[in-house]
Amino acid sequence: MKSRMHVHILGICGTFMGGVAALARAAGFTVTGSDRNVYPPMSTQLEALGIAITEGFDAAQLSPAPDVVVVGNVMTRGQPVVEALLESSLPYVSGPEWLSREVLKDRWVLAVAGTHGKTTTASLLAWILESAGLDPGFLIGGVPANFGVSARLGRGRFFVIEADEYDTAFFDKRAKFVHYRPRTVVLNNLEYDHADIYPDIGAIQRQFHHLIRIVPGSGRIVWNAADAQLRETLALGCWTPCEGFARTLHSEARWSARALPGAADFSRFEVLEGGEPRGAVEWSLIGGHNVDNALAAIAAARHAGVEVPRAVAALKDFGGIARRLQLRGEVNGIRVYDDFAHHPTAIATTIDGLRRRAGAARILAVLEPRSHTMRMGVHEHTLAPALAGADEVWLYTPPDLGWDTGTVLRALGGRGHGSADVDSLARALALAARPGDQVLIMSNGGFGGLHGKLLAQLQQAGRAS
Repeated sequence: MKSRMHVHILGICGTFMGGVAALARAAGFTVTGSDRNVYPPMSTQLEALGIAITEGFDAAQLSPAPDVVVVGNVMTRGQPVVEALLESSLPYVSGPEWLSREVLKDRWVLAVAGTHGKTTTASLLAWILESAGLDPGFLIGGVPANFGVSARLGRGRFFVIEADEYDTAFFDKRAKFVHYRPRTVVLNNLEYDHADIYPDIGAIQRQFHHLIRIVPGSGRIVWNAADAQLRETLALGCWTPCEGFARTLHSEARWSARALPGAADFSRFEVLEGGEPRGAVEWSLIGGHNVDNALAAIAAARHAGVEVPRAVAALKDFGGIARRLQLRGEVNGIRVYDDFAHHPTAIATTIDGLRRRAGAARILAVLEPRSHTMRMGVHEHTLAPALAGADEVWLYTPPDLGWDTGTVLRALGGRGHGSADVDSLARALALAARPGDQVLIMSNGGFGGLHGKLLAQLQQAGRAS
């Protein structure tokens, strides 16, 4: 029957909805979709799966009528296709609800939630389960190098999902993750974010507590014991066994770690359970935040039946994730990295991880304040301290940013620079960079192709010298 059922997805080119489309296709549904920004790589990935995509949100795409319309959270009232859908008798559903109903209902769901580290932790967890021969399904907000795709149906019992607290759809303002009904939950951390939908940290805590409320008593909650906001959230009520993790020994942490000699960047560390050594990790990732991610993944995988030594061995073969401190190129000894960081805490930990690897080399940090929360100026007073670990800082300041970045640039002193144009920014960076420098470009979007433009400028400068 599924092979004859036609699913039409509105807002199909986002990472989450594109993953839903891939899963629907793999499950045997006929899938079509539409979006306003139809361009590679997502458009080509979907076309390769045989999924036809319509540009824009005109009402005509609902004819001939699909069996069900899956509505992405980018869709709003007033869009022609949404108004036509509401006037029709066509059944419609949000992406998370459809996923829960058609894919997750018979699976052991391992959900990874938190303000930071969701993509990395979910990728680590999926890889550990894969290495153990469990053939998990997954839906992740990035592309793990070990898999080469962001979503897979999998044939095994387990399904790993990056559990986002953003709202579900225009008709369902609950957090996405309450739809997933997980048996294993990772709570990485909890900070204020998504200022466009949550008025304060308490509103986010309530959503996280809604997630905690639906984890069964035979399930497991793996949580960051060093996070005070998570501790407060669990204190609201918890009916599931909890296992804490923390990079350093903590009274509520069952899982901890210690860096091995000569590995200040945490490229090698020892995993401790109850203070006792359980194995040494040697991997391609760096930074203390990734140690936390690894501990969470190891603990969650153990709940799914994977013993610690096997999990530790799997981490040695983990290939990283696109856009997480990803080296995009090196020209004349200047390294250009791409990273998804867009919150002050993530920015600070990313710079710290690179500093631990780069040592005394100069770090040139470049940030696009692109998220809704960034564009609202919520982080105006915490951004400069987050960037302080870099030697030079460039802020992209387009005219429509919505707030004056002067406060941040002044706090950085002579190290802070602003630029309102991507091409000018690429030229300024190429002039400033010298051999040995590490250029760290941070954005949760494409940043106008800055990475490629900078590498081209550096190549041109090298030929001219």
